[in-house]
Amino acid sequence: MPLLSGPRLAPRSGQPKQLVVFLHGYCADGNQLIGLGRQWQPLLPSAMFVAPNAPDPCADSPIARQWFPLTTRDPAERWRGVTQARPILDEFIGETLQAYGLDETRLAVVGFSQGAEMALHVGLRRPQPPAAIIGFSGILVGPEHLDEAVAGWQPAARPHVLLVHGDCDEVIPVKDMLASADRLAAAGIPCERHVSVGVGHALDESGLQRACRFLAQCFALPSAGPKVARRR
Repeated sequence: MPLLSGPRLAPRSGQPKQLVVFLHGYCADGNQLIGLGRQWQPLLPSAMFVAPNAPDPCADSPIARQWFPLTTRDPAERWRGVTQARPILDEFIGETLQAYGLDETRLAVVGFSQGAEMALHVGLRRPQPPAAIIGFSGILVGPEHLDEAVAGWQPAARPHVLLVHGDCDEVIPVKDMLASADRLAAAGIPCERHVSVGVGHALDESGLQRACRFLAQCFALPSAGPKVARRR
């Protein structure tokens, strides 16, 4: 199975000490999010940012990409989609960590919309949990399968999750994000949420700033203030 490819942004400091994987939304590509790396570099100067293009051409635009098809709002379709797309993304993350000499404690997975669904699905099923998972304008797919995903983890090693959503999202209602956050918290996964007022299915400055500070805290960077505490 070939590895994914896409734009990358090298750390400002030179040597990578963290890896941030951006996962774009439906009918887009890695260029949708890689620019966030430049915005976040002041707080994350040693982070390597990578934004792989999804493996499949998008049905709605052959020049764009999709992690899986979206033909209905059927939860079963989304579950099949994230499950089928997981192996190639898992392989990409593992080989990229190895290439830069990093482990899962130095990993963050960040996604938008369909990419957020992939970030949650794959991040919560890594053999060792990443430091952080951030989902913009997305949901937890297959919450009924969450217990099997984290069954082998120690409570102290669980990743921290931040979900960011606009309260005017016309594609995925904010109530669905709040329900996802509640399911994660019920499973013992520390989950923060940020609701951007007056924002639709999009990124906004307040959410992006919150996400950057969250990553810096999860990576225990001095400029970020106190580290996010692990739940025990």
